[in-house]
Amino acid sequence: MTARAKTSRHGLKLRFVLPDGSWLGPGKADLLQGIAETGSISAAGRRLGMSYKRAWGLVEVLNDMFAEPLVTSSRGGAGHGGAALTDTGQLVLRLFRTMQANADRAVADDMAELLSLADMSDKK
Repeated sequence: MTARAKTSRHGLKLRFVLPDGSWLGPGKADLLQGIAETGSISAAGRRLGMSYKRAWGLVEVLNDMFAEPLVTSSRGGAGHGGAALTDTGQLVLRLFRTMQANADRAVADDMAELLSLADMSDKK
């Protein structure tokens, strides 16, 4: 599975809110997935159309959200640096993707009915 495209998508957007008010949603999950696939925070951010600074800021937030960091990184430059998901990061991403899939299945019929009632014209 690749990181989501920048196009908007209809349907359910899951947001898991932790007791302290921090949250994990599709964007942060996509960033984690991009890091897993590219081995780079900056490359994952670019795939999602976000700045280097924004991607690093979100990684810091993600690492602070859980008891253990989700992402490890090493400085390097010229091909020596990189980033990877920790075991906890891989587990968090897997659990969130499973929750998304389960939620989509659970409401698929209701979403289809709502979409059938939606006005799909280009009026604004």
